[in-house]
Amino acid sequence: MGTLKNKIDFVALVSVTMANPNGDPLNGNRPRTNYEGFGEISDVCIKRKIRNRMQDLGNPIFVQSDDRNDDGCKSLSDRAKTMEKTKDKEIYARTACEKWLDVRSFGQVFAFKQDSVSVGVRGPVSIHQAVSLSPVEVQSMQITKSVNSETSEKRGSDTMGTKHFIRYGLYKIKGSINVQLAEKTGFSEEDAQIVKECLRTLFENDTSSARPEGSMEVYKLFWWEHNCAGGQYSSAKVHNSVHVALKEEGTVPNCPQDYVYRVDSLPGLTCEEIDGI
Repeated sequence: MGTLKNKIDFVALVSVTMANPNGDPLNGNRPRTNYEGFGEISDVCIKRKIRNRMQDLGNPIFVQSDDRNDDGCKSLSDRAKTMEKTKDKEIYARTACEKWLDVRSFGQVFAFKQDSVSVGVRGPVSIHQAVSLSPVEVQSMQITKSVNSETSEKRGSDTMGTKHFIRYGLYKIKGSINVQLAEKTGFSEEDAQIVKECLRTLFENDTSSARPEGSMEVYKLFWWEHNCAGGQYSSAKVHNSVHVALKEEGTVPNCPQDYVYRVDSLPGLTCEEIDGI
């Protein structure tokens, strides 16, 4: 595999309809919003979905969800112990990067009890938290269970619950891939293409009661590959070249088609526009 040679920037527009894209556990699992009412999806949540897609595509990953465990390891510590023991931090980091795609993409801290080595790996793929392009309307629905969890004569007091979701939101995800860090982890051109495919298909196999099938989709993915390691333009300038606005100012959006978008041309830098699935 050839190590990545040119810097990459990307922007994804994510459409959310009647779903909870990222619940806040400190706020009753309500969809995350900021003080201005704009919806948010944490970078950790986005990386989790990318990791899941990496795994779906047949790539070994280090940080696995319990329900997606494919190697029998019960913890990160157990998984780390599958590597050959060494006290050389460089060899340890290089071995971990070679073995797991998410480590050489996002980095990882290896610091576990009874481990003789503590290693931190910085990954080349950085992801911003996503923010909606318009304020979102959070709605709540009371729900009940039709059966008791425990045997009793009467329905228990735990039969009531609340489900939270947003009616509609279009979110903007921004990210970059750094060449200097890619050289350190061995992140390759092939790995970059896997990340691109993971972003394009971000919500495949991601169905849950909070995110019903079809409620979340990648509407557009914009991908820029610079012609040098440092990049022809700053990531901020590239990300800000994507402008999205409501067709009719002041209206309440219901779908991606209620928005119009424009991508500013940056001389010498080509933008690849990709439709999601």
